[in-house]
Amino acid sequence: MAGTDMWVKNRPLKVGHTLTISGIPKTGVQRFVVNISSGVDHALHMSVQFHGAVIYNSYQGGVWGDEVRHGGCPFKYDKLFKFTVTLTREEFLVVLSDGSEVHFPNRLGASEYKDFSFDEGVLIRSFEIN
Repeated sequence: MAGTDMWVKNRPLKVGHTLTISGIPKTGVQRFVVNISSGVDHALHMSVQFHGAVIYNSYQGGVWGDEVRHGGCPFKYDKLFKFTVTLTREEFLVVLSDGSEVHFPNRLGASEYKDFSFDEGVLIRSFEIN
């Protein structure tokens, strides 16, 4: 994937588990991206747009799904963030550092995802699955 700076592979996020990510967005970037994937398909594509939105989507079989937009951007340049993603059979529950929640459908329908990627716009400080 072009622009991908960090990969985590073969670390299963299973139904009932929570992924906790902390990091620092780099100053001046327009956005940064986090993907939870199965092969080339993205079950959860999270694009943090510093112009004021977080956009969620999925990518399956070469086709993007319908975007889900969450207004506002709780992420700040050069400031540590922490958010969680909990996988259920039906959805990804994303809880951002400001406490806001997004319920994004588990469109691929898998009970486990093993691949994660982050683009060069963010420095990942920790990655933990419980």
